[in-house]
Amino acid sequence: MRVSVLRFLAMVALAVWVGGLATLGLGAPAIFSALEAHDPASGRTLGGIAFGAMFMRFELLTLVLGLILIALLVVRAAFGPTPRRVGGRIGTIAAMIVASVVTAFVITPRIDRLRETTPGAIADLADSDARKIEFGRLHGASGALMSATLLAGLGLVWMELQDGK
Repeated sequence: MRVSVLRFLAMVALAVWVGGLATLGLGAPAIFSALEAHDPASGRTLGGIAFGAMFMRFELLTLVLGLILIALLVVRAAFGPTPRRVGGRIGTIAAMIVASVVTAFVITPRIDRLRETTPGAIADLADSDARKIEFGRLHGASGALMSATLLAGLGLVWMELQDGK
């Protein structure tokens, strides 16, 4: 298989991953505001449920994309010119996978438990309520991991483009 085809496949996988993260990040506020405008009483809660379902499906896709990217780098290193900084790239992809796993299987279930065990919307709780504080902390950690993954993915896109020179 030609190296250009392998690089193309890597760029497609990165475009789906990075583009998906950007879309989720930009789409979340739109989902919440539209549902809140439609139903002020439960719109925010429904937004959380809808976004959570989309986010979980996407996180599972990222695991597949990460494994594909690592496989493509290994094949390129074995059969073509070794990609620049291949070890660093594999490490970056592995870190992105870890961030996705932590978000999907550690943080998101804890957020879901808080939602399920809190009567009403978390946003309606007092700012000093431990559940609201924990929700904010978890949400912040999830956002930070998502942002770090997005930046790492953009770095991988840059490295992939540098291979073509």
